[in-house]
Parts: sequence; structure tokens; C-alpha cells
Amino acid sequence: MIHWDDATIDRFQRALLTWYDAHGRDLPWRRDHDPYHVWLSEVMLQQTGVSTVIPYYEKWLAHWPTIAELAAADEDAVLKEWAGLGYYSRARNLLKTARVITNERGGQWPQDAAGLKQLPGIGDYVAGAVASIAFSQPVPAIDGNAYRVFSRLLLIDTDIRSSAAKKVFNDAITPLIPADRPGDFNQAVMDLGSSYMRAKDPDSAHSPVAAFDAAYQQGVTDQYPVKAPKKKPVAKAYTALALLAPDGQVVWQQRPPRGLLADLWTWPLLTGDQQGASAPELIQQLADEHGIILDPALVLRVQPVGGNGVVHVFTHQRWTITVVQLTLADVPPLPANARWLPLTQQELALPTMQRKVSAYYNRNKAE
Repeated sequence: MIHWDDATIDRFQRALLTWYDAHGRDLPWRRDHDPYHVWLSEVMLQQTGVSTVIPYYEKWLAHWPTIAELAAADEDAVLKEWAGLGYYSRARNLLKTARVITNERGGQWPQDAAGLKQLPGIGDYVAGAVASIAFSQPVPAIDGNAYRVFSRLLLIDTDIRSSAAKKVFNDAITPLIPADRPGDFNQAVMDLGSSYMRAKDPDSAHSPVAAFDAAYQQGVTDQYPVKAPKKKPVAKAYTALALLAPDGQVVWQQRPPRGLLADLWTWPLLTGDQQGASAPELIQQLADEHGIILDPALVLRVQPVGGNGVVHVFTHQRWTITVVQLTLADVPPLPANARWLPLTQQELALPTMQRKVSAYYNRNKAE
């Protein structure tokens, strides 16, 4: 790892911030330093691109312009507004934190990273971003961009997926942060990492900090950052049941409060690919796994819909979801966590996975 002297650090800061002042991205959450706006944007941007986040961010603030208004929101409404961004625990933690700030702290935010990390769902990166941008604390905001930028600048060969990475990079970056502009510094690093020093096809030669980029100078940019291969996601098979009532409604069921897709609404999902299962087998599995009791006499037809189904990839799992329709002669009672609603209902918070399943069903169902 390379260590810069004070004169080099000063030149680097001036080069980076001069470029940022002229070419930094004009993003809606950069138009003020409101901690609510900074925090919301940074949570939304985790695992999601800027172009996707902007309309979500603007629509969210149209619903809940202040953190106090968010604190008073209903969780179902929050999850519905979040639908499509994935990782729904982020939305739940937004609501929890809003309530802590509003109801327990009188609207006052902690102003340092350590205090921010005590709030629900705020980890090292978001704490660093909010502390530096909203409260001018000289702390780094270390995300994928920061790992990439500083591993190349300083030839840091620590595996960024290792347990040691955060401390190594924190110790390397902290001395480089200007005391008077820590938030701009961190945002400049974000912009640099998404442009000249991006992961694929970087333009190191024209980077505003090319003179400080040791990996570029040595012709080894493609070797940084160092990271071990990802583990392949575990393959899992499910069958989504379209329980179709005479009036065209289907069963929507809320997922358990823990695990993937917690508290969101889907069609009942049976474990395994059940396209070849008989009506009695499906009915038994539906009762065992979901508590939905179905009289066999109500089933008019069992029909697999489509062929290979829908593939949806989470961080550690890869789901393949086939679809089976059970056409029913009447509407049976449902447990408390399930409802009869139209196929095209708009009132529930649906995960992207279910939206894919619904679209697949609509393309392949029999007329």
C-alpha cells in the first residue's frame, strides 16, 4: 500500500474537489444537506442505480416530505411505495428510524457516525455518508466506489470481501479527508467511482486524479480492487398457485415477518416444482405450508401454466418459480394472512418476484 505525504494529500484534495465543483452530478438529494434527504437517498442507493432511484426518491418525498410525516405512515403504505427496489428490510428500517428520531429523540439526529449506527438499519457506509454530508464530520463513506477508487490510487491489495477490508480502507482514507469539505469529498469519490474509475471500461487516462492513480501508472488497473469470487446463489424451486375463484379473483397471501420477502404479498408458494402434482397433493401441501384448507370437491381443474417458469435471483438464492392454476367452483374461507383480490389489484405491497410471476401468468394462461 502506498502512503502519501501531506503535500501529496493536499494536491489530491484540490484536484478531486476542483473537478467535483465543476462536474459533480446534479442529483435531487444534493440540493441541500438535510439529514432526512441524505439518509433516504443513501438507503435507496444501496444495491440500486441512480437512474432508478431518482423517481422513487421524488415520489417518496411527495408522500412524506418530512421525517415526522414518514414516522406517522402505515407500514403497508411504506412497503408499497418501496415496491420494486428490493431488500424490503431497508424500507422497514426507514420507518423504524423515522419513528425513533421523531418519537424518541424529538426530531434530533445523532451527528456523528457512532450515534447514527445505533439507529435501525444504519451501517458503516450510510452512517459515514450522513455524518459527513449532513453534519460535516470528517469520516469516510466506504462503498463499492470507495473500495475501487482507493484500492487503485493506493494499491491496496486487501480482499474487499474480507473481514479486514473495512478497517484497512477506513485507516487509509480517513487521513485524506479535508476537514472543511468531508461531504463533498465523499460525494466526489462516489462520482469518480461511477465515471472515470468505474468497474468496467474505466477511463483512467482522463481521470482528474490520474496523476495519483498508482494502478493506472503501473498498468495494473484491472487487478484492483482485489476480491474473492462470489459464492454461487443456492438454487431453490417453488410453485406459485393461482387459486382462481369464479369471479376471477385469486388468493393473495402475506409472507411471514422474517426471511426473504418478509411481510410482502404473493400467491401461495409451494416448495418444489409441483407442475405434475395431482389436486389432492397440491391441496395437502397448501394446507401444510400455508394453512389454507381447500375442499377437493371445489377444484374444477388443475392446470400448469406455461413451461419453465420465472427465475428470480436474490443475493444468496436463485428461485425458479413455476405456476399452477387451480380453478375453483366456489370461494373457500382463508386464514387471516390471506385475501381474495383481483389479479390486477393495486392495494398490496408486491415484491418484484410476484410481479414477474403475475406477468408470466398473464402471458401464458389459457383463455
